[in-house]
Amino acid sequence: MTNRSGPMRPSPISATVDFDADGVQHGFLKLPISVDESAWGAVMIPVTMVKNGPGPTALLTGGNHGDEYEGITALMKLASDLKAEDVTGRVIIVPMMNVPAAMAGKRTSPMDGGNLNRSFPGNPDGTVTQKIADYFTRVMVPLCDVVLDLHSGGRTLDIIPFGASHVLDNADQQRQALEGAKAFGAPYAMMMFELDAAALFDTVVESQGKVFVATELGGGGTSTPQSLAITERGIRNFLIQFGLTRGEVTMPTEPQVYLDMPDASCYVQSEHTGLLELTLALGEPVEKGEVIARIYDMTRSGTPPVEYRAQRSGLLAARRFPAQVNMGDTIAVIAEVVDSLG
Repeated sequence: MTNRSGPMRPSPISATVDFDADGVQHGFLKLPISVDESAWGAVMIPVTMVKNGPGPTALLTGGNHGDEYEGITALMKLASDLKAEDVTGRVIIVPMMNVPAAMAGKRTSPMDGGNLNRSFPGNPDGTVTQKIADYFTRVMVPLCDVVLDLHSGGRTLDIIPFGASHVLDNADQQRQALEGAKAFGAPYAMMMFELDAAALFDTVVESQGKVFVATELGGGGTSTPQSLAITERGIRNFLIQFGLTRGEVTMPTEPQVYLDMPDASCYVQSEHTGLLELTLALGEPVEKGEVIARIYDMTRSGTPPVEYRAQRSGLLAARRFPAQVNMGDTIAVIAEVVDSLG
């Protein structure tokens, strides 16, 4: 998180679209840079604006992390397909918030090593990543009423598909976000606990009183027909839920499962380096005390693995994707199954 003091200068980022004009516009958020390859260059963040008269504004974002492809792909498709006559109000589509990371296929930016979703509220005088965070904090979020930020596990995690909201001080804001997370229509809906919430995009949006819904939609640094179908249906549902487009929210054929992550103990993190064996598949039930993973010492044979046991009952909501694991890596996330999220 970037500390701020004194008055803030305007963002160096400029938009080539008119956020007040009706119709469909495709353009860029342009951040000037000067690097070896381009002395007078710019980071070009694609943006699509679809507006049709007065109404609410939805900001749809993907590529907060550059190796999470379900959101990027689905929003690129939506940017080509959404028509002004289909919309009441304004839909702003940013398929890749962190363009440098997305172009490199990495979680973080190759330009400065920055993790955009750990850089908020940002700094207009900081690194490239901090400048992007600042622009969204001070320009994009104030424009909108509701935000859908599409995430998945990237190259190192695989995660069950869910829409998520957070516990908030404002009861009405929390209610609307939870209703949005459910209406997204993924197989699961989650009340999510974040390990490091202070510098997240989520927190910036919620602190401005906006309704924020996040997702996790798969992972492994790829997408599948199934994960994309869930994502595209979810985006349509989100726009219908908040009055941007017409239609009926479409839910999965199986009953939606409600999950809760009450605290940090849901995260199982490795205290060893080695080869990971998970004993459960994503979505399978977990019993407290059950062996959920083994880590093998790769430097020698004949050494028994270290066993990791579940500290709570629930289901396996996320898992490490690569088989090799280092100390500190999250190897599993266990979420509680609840009858209702309220």
